[in-house]
Amino acid sequence: MGCVHCKCCSRHPKPSSEDPEEPRKDDPSGKYALTERSIECVPVPSHNFRLEYSFLTQRGYYPDYPNKENQDSFCIRTNLRGDPNIHFFGVFDGHGQFGTQCSNFVRDRLVEALLEEPSLLDDPIKAYNSAFLRTNQELHESEEVDDTMSGTTAITVLVVEDKIFVANVGDSRAVIAVQAGEDVLAEDLSCDQTPFRRDEYERVKACGARVLSVDQVEGLKDPSIQSWGDEESQGNDPPRLWVQNGMYPGTAFTRSIGDSIAEKIGVVADPEVSVVHLKPDQLFFVVASDGVFEFLSSQAVVDMVAAYSDPRDACAAITGESYKLWLENENRTDDITIIIVHIKGLSHAGVHSAEGVNRVIRPTISKGVKSSFGPSITSVSEIFTSVRRGDGSDLHSCQCSISMNRSPAIVVPSPTHGWGLKSHLWLVVWESTNKSPLWQLRPRITSCSSSTALQNSVIVEVRSG
Repeated sequence: MGCVHCKCCSRHPKPSSEDPEEPRKDDPSGKYALTERSIECVPVPSHNFRLEYSFLTQRGYYPDYPNKENQDSFCIRTNLRGDPNIHFFGVFDGHGQFGTQCSNFVRDRLVEALLEEPSLLDDPIKAYNSAFLRTNQELHESEEVDDTMSGTTAITVLVVEDKIFVANVGDSRAVIAVQAGEDVLAEDLSCDQTPFRRDEYERVKACGARVLSVDQVEGLKDPSIQSWGDEESQGNDPPRLWVQNGMYPGTAFTRSIGDSIAEKIGVVADPEVSVVHLKPDQLFFVVASDGVFEFLSSQAVVDMVAAYSDPRDACAAITGESYKLWLENENRTDDITIIIVHIKGLSHAGVHSAEGVNRVIRPTISKGVKSSFGPSITSVSEIFTSVRRGDGSDLHSCQCSISMNRSPAIVVPSPTHGWGLKSHLWLVVWESTNKSPLWQLRPRITSCSSSTALQNSVIVEVRSG
């Protein structure tokens, strides 16, 4: 969810007489390419385990805004302060007219602000709070980015030896997978900050916000009813924040970085921070924008990751499923960004004695509404990436990373054939040994169209690794 003027304003689907454009063979930007990502691996020598991770970002499909950029960005930094035991993962979901600029600003600045905090190792929670508020203030003061009605959410994970510190502002999410017998269970590391939460609702109301759904603001429903059920059932018309005498800003979240007008009614940049002592039964964690979690539960995401040994496959499968579910429920998709981090080789011998998961949620809200070292950088151990931007003709691009060790073939539609299919995308990964599909993304496609698609496809062999 975002602001009412941006990606959430199309909650009432409009009929479209045009199909999205098909990929162009001569597209110079490469937006239609299936880009291959390697698995990155960084050691945590203090406790003799390693992190294996991959990531994927996909621009949303916005039929009413064909030139809309991908407003998601992400940051992965390893060996912070030259220490091989400290690593950072973050996803930033921008919103508003200048959401891309806000997202990129925070992507670039937040980790640097965190590194500059003298309390980073002694008190990471304090350092996180200070870094978020400092970044927020710098964004307000920036002459290059207008954050009056724009901003970004931020979900970040800081690995410090055998602990992870998760700082969240907004409605993106981090989840960890826990082995429980034969089951793999999802445990949320963050809690979405929206008016559905009673504590957040009461906080923003105390700051002067009106909390109403769009239907209530438009007079279609009784505004005196201050109960909206839950996010599962009311996600298509969620409660939003409005100034007392205006129809703005309409944010569906209660915290963000930026959004200087919304800040006056309680939309603050103070993060909620959780702390987890890693244990051998914790298999991996996921950091993703709400483009993933809008229609997929935390458990569904964990189940999909657990089904793949390779995080690249899991990134592709989750992105594809999210994309498909968006199109089944709405006439657009959100931007989708996901980072998957496997925890490998952590043993009981390398873990400090601790009973259960030591989790601490410590939100610290500022009273007002105002708002020496460097990391080692190598081409393998550090990735500092923003999403690729679209340029108008890309109504339905897919930048999935689908490189596996099973030597599959990737089947994509040939741009030289205009089949005119309603499915805006056909993407299948086939196991070369038994010719059976391993993963498919084929929204709204019939068996007849399937046959036509296969007859007009290009087979691309992908070598192992």
